[in-house]
Amino acid sequence: MKILKNVLMLLGVFFVISTLIFAVQNTTEGNEGNASEKEINDKNVADGYRISPIDIPEDLNFAGETVPQDDPEIMERVDREFLVNTYWQSNALLLMKRAHKYFPVIEPILAKNGIPDDFKYLAVAESGLQNVVSHAGATGFWQIMKGTAREYGLEVNSNVDERYHLEKSTEVACKYLKKWKEKYGTWTLTAAAYNAGPGSINKFLGIQQVDDYYDLLLGEETGRYVFRIMAIKEILSHPEKYGFEVEKEDLYKSVPTFKVEIDEPVLSFADFAQQYEINYKILKRHNPWLREPHLNNSSRKKYTIEIPNKGYYKLGK
Repeated sequence: MKILKNVLMLLGVFFVISTLIFAVQNTTEGNEGNASEKEINDKNVADGYRISPIDIPEDLNFAGETVPQDDPEIMERVDREFLVNTYWQSNALLLMKRAHKYFPVIEPILAKNGIPDDFKYLAVAESGLQNVVSHAGATGFWQIMKGTAREYGLEVNSNVDERYHLEKSTEVACKYLKKWKEKYGTWTLTAAAYNAGPGSINKFLGIQQVDDYYDLLLGEETGRYVFRIMAIKEILSHPEKYGFEVEKEDLYKSVPTFKVEIDEPVLSFADFAQQYEINYKILKRHNPWLREPHLNNSSRKKYTIEIPNKGYYKLGK
């Protein structure tokens, strides 16, 4: 009986060990199968996605001023901006979408003032076509400083800040650019002065005793600036060449509006908006230069407010 009991115990231990060995083998085989499947999936992703160097256009220029493409150091800087801006795909797509909405506003103002069309891409480089504020206080699409805005006739205070007014700020940018083009003689130096400030550009020109943007040793941001504008210009002008498939319906569209002139204070823009069957948010979105929920206007200045066409927005009850 005791012998039988020992035999049964041995059989039981053997059964448990066999079960464990079988389980380990299955787990290993399963992991090998999963690894193989993962390798296949990784291969499929690689098959559908290629990262390659960018062919730089031979006629690369800014505002008609050609780039010295026989200079290897210059071409390294150009290459950097093309790579960064091409392969930052989400940002490039957003810029394309916004450009479709805002370029039709900017382009005729540039043309009217004799500013090359390429400068619309300067606004893209400055702000991404958004009403942003820099750490230094530069504001709006064109990143205008408070002092410059006031010098060129924009109203800037806590109640109204016309740096957020796209048409008016574009007019100021044109005047500023024309002034420095007359001084520097080239659009590339003018663009650099827009970014770094004419004081900095004057200092660098004096120290280094040159008179051309491409001969200047500049700080990191301004040294990249014109090349970045050119890369943005090329990618937004020929998106399909750089792998972007964008349909017209994918692009942002402007909302049709009409203008309302006011020359008196407005106590509540929420009440004002309701008169035109819109709400406060919609009114402020179309008029971001109105900085508070009311308009002081003690001087009885005439302001023009953009109102979306009736029925464009379907508001909830």
